[in-house]
Amino acid sequence: MKKTKVAIFGTGWMGSVHTEALRRLGNIDVAAVAAGSAERARKFADDVCIERSTGDFRELLADPEIEAVHICSTNELHFEQSMAALAAGKHVLCEKPLAPTVAEGRQMLALAQERGLVHGTVYNVRSYPQVQQMRHMRLAGEFGDIRYVQGTYSQDWLFYDTDWNWRIDSGKSRTFADIGTHWCDLAEHVTGQRITSLCGDLETFLKTRKRPNAQVATFQGKELRPDDYTEVPIQSEDFGAVIFEMGETTRGCMTTSQVAVGRKNRIFLEVFGTKCSAAWDAERPDELWIGHRNKRSEVLLKDSVLFEEKARSFADLPGGHSEGYDDTFKQTFRRFYQSVADRGAPVEYPTFQDGIRQLQIVDAVVASSERRGWIDFS
Repeated sequence: MKKTKVAIFGTGWMGSVHTEALRRLGNIDVAAVAAGSAERARKFADDVCIERSTGDFRELLADPEIEAVHICSTNELHFEQSMAALAAGKHVLCEKPLAPTVAEGRQMLALAQERGLVHGTVYNVRSYPQVQQMRHMRLAGEFGDIRYVQGTYSQDWLFYDTDWNWRIDSGKSRTFADIGTHWCDLAEHVTGQRITSLCGDLETFLKTRKRPNAQVATFQGKELRPDDYTEVPIQSEDFGAVIFEMGETTRGCMTTSQVAVGRKNRIFLEVFGTKCSAAWDAERPDELWIGHRNKRSEVLLKDSVLFEEKARSFADLPGGHSEGYDDTFKQTFRRFYQSVADRGAPVEYPTFQDGIRQLQIVDAVVASSERRGWIDFS
């Protein structure tokens, strides 16, 4: 079997996640990696056994054997690197946020469509097996009419003022753009409805933070000493809350936080319909709670044999064998590369359109919080 040769742009934590997931597919060759410096790229390549590395990503774009690029670099590089890759005829799978602005996201989409290239944004949470079960329960009419949705995306890795990451200083929104958009994409994907109006509130609890004097990896840097940092003012939010409308009748509310002590990575979604309800928690990913009015509520453990038919392919292991965060990347990438091999394959992964959608929601939440009022948008 001919393997598709792929390049990874970015050598942080997410670069490692992508590399591992791609290799698990079997039909992908992670052939090269690019970073901001040749030294950093070589160290990453040696750590994960990639033969080729470079400090100049454009060098890899000149290689006709590289068919696709995964953009795992810091946010401000997504647009430049994606546009260069698309211009070079490469398929692009980009981490979120897709671009700094909606206008730039639209440029990326236009170029991908013009060149006939496969494009994706990594909202991987969609690919949890239980999430797909919820979605296909909705498609089968099991919820009835959806009345409202609620939930949270809560973490605590930035709880202390000594906690730091490049995301803190990466744009007009941090917590909502980084993880709140995952929740919004999840809610829209499961319900099949679009947020049409919202009222948001963003808050920065830690007005100053102690920025390390040396680079710190994501989720690291928890044991800094006074000589290791400089105190700086903070503009990006630690917390966000949003109430919203979906169409004429469905309503919802959510919170997102990176200072929620004790919550490591809790994505929680609850959907209430006129027939039943369901709730899923990423910290207990193999469980799906299903609520009833006139009979016992139940917990469905992950078992594809018991899933709706079209949700079954998102679970590779038999019941009782856990599938979690790393598996969601594998499932997302599998479907992306099915489109690379066959342009007529179903598009069962988030595209650039979905990335643009979340950029629009971020803009609306930021504007709403600044105005202290509701924002309507299409």
